Amino acid sequence: MEKFIARYRSLVTGVLSGFDRLVFRGSLLPLFRDGGMFFFLERAGVRLLDFKDFVTRTSERVKQAAYEEAERMGRPVRYLESSEWDKEKIAERVLAEQPIDRGLICVLTAVEPCMSFEYHRSADRKERGLRLRPKKCLHLYRYFVHPLFGFMSVRLQTWFPFNIQVCLNGREWLARQLERRRSEFKRADNCFTWLGNVELAQRLMDEQLQTDWPAVLDAVARRANPLHAEIFAAQPMDYYWSGYQTEWATDILFKDPQTLAGICPALWRHALDHFKSPDVMRFLGGKVHGNFTGEIVTSFKNRPEGVRVKHWVRGNSIKMYDKAGSVLRVETTIARTTDFKVFRPAHDQPNGKLEWRPLRKGVADLHRRAQLSQRSNEAYLETLSAVDDKTPCAKFFDAVCRPVVEDGRRFRALRLHDPADLAPLDAISRGEFAPAGFRNRDLRSLIHRSLANHTLRDRRRLSAKMSRQLRLLRAHGVIKKIPKTHRYRLTSRGLLLTAALQATRRANIKDLLKVA
Repeated sequence: MEKFIARYRSLVTGVLSGFDRLVFRGSLLPLFRDGGMFFFLERAGVRLLDFKDFVTRTSERVKQAAYEEAERMGRPVRYLESSEWDKEKIAERVLAEQPIDRGLICVLTAVEPCMSFEYHRSADRKERGLRLRPKKCLHLYRYFVHPLFGFMSVRLQTWFPFNIQVCLNGREWLARQLERRRSEFKRADNCFTWLGNVELAQRLMDEQLQTDWPAVLDAVARRANPLHAEIFAAQPMDYYWSGYQTEWATDILFKDPQTLAGICPALWRHALDHFKSPDVMRFLGGKVHGNFTGEIVTSFKNRPEGVRVKHWVRGNSIKMYDKAGSVLRVETTIARTTDFKVFRPAHDQPNGKLEWRPLRKGVADLHRRAQLSQRSNEAYLETLSAVDDKTPCAKFFDAVCRPVVEDGRRFRALRLHDPADLAPLDAISRGEFAPAGFRNRDLRSLIHRSLANHTLRDRRRLSAKMSRQLRLLRAHGVIKKIPKTHRYRLTSRGLLLTAALQATRRANIKDLLKVA
């Protein structure tokens, strides 16, 4: 990312990275365990024959508590005939019509799909019992202005097991933080077009990662369902909180819309033309392999508020778009966590051995999710840093097409007409290597795809050959070694050289003559 910022430094007023939209889900895990609901009913003194009456009565009490709170505060309650209606826009309209500084904005209700318990009757005692089944029930959407988070919402399922969803925005949260510190800013929707103190804003966004999420979200849940403690008095239980979907955005603030408008077309074109399936997978923490069965999609959309390029795979995505005219945003959204790794002990052995394990959806791994999202954004911007360079291609080509001497040792020129030299240059330019770099064996598997069929002697010979090619590229300043690893990454010179090679090889004579 530093290369991208350096290229446009004189045009940029600031860079801000942090959470955008955050969607948390809370589940009462004891009820989901085998026999969990039956055990709770037993502790609460409820017979299975009375199950339906008990859950119906409890559901009505939960709904009534929400309606009474809204009436007490003089806030509207609205039933939505369709769950597809944009509830956030409705709540924003209510807030505009009936403004408040904090507290409940409104309660919206809608019938939506859910998972709930059902008593299954059967003559066979083994088949008889409580089962989780897909159903539909009324959901309560509470929108309110939180003293810490600002505008946010809570969705509560009114049937057992009372699943809950909390939605908030990191930028809205930051605005509250800046206001408390009397730091000036200009804001448009959920982005900042100008910041009086960029360093302070970034520090506050970083502080959001230190939040005690279980404690904060439990408090929100108690507000959403004030009867929770009473309902579960016989068997107290708290919600297990998971990050259902997280958006992590890197905003680059340009001086004015005209400046960004002059840069964007080349960025859109590069993203659409150059980012292929392996690039997208690498940005999002994976790679395309023989067993991959998912679909990788890239879309281009010209919206009223700006242009957006989006790549997504298996529920995760990375997108780039302009906001409010002068802000370029790169945003990584993670919903499927199993494609990522975290260095941690086993879940049931908190003091056990640390190993690379699948990233959990639970808020315990939210900090790691933020790290991975930031790395994804940085890799995307790093790959875009070669766009719009005005240096003649001949300058890059001439620099590597002559011999060089390093530490008294002479290295031959690169032969840009020779497929043997072009193959590694093509391989190292792949976007999939931007975040973590590449190894000798990564390049061998790309250049010699039938490597598995080679003998051990052949593989050693190819490894030695690739080592010599990597040493040659290092001598020419195209790549550099990552300290204490077997990995390499492109230098600034290498990034521009490979971009120039790709551009000239893709262009036709007519295009080249236009810019000559």
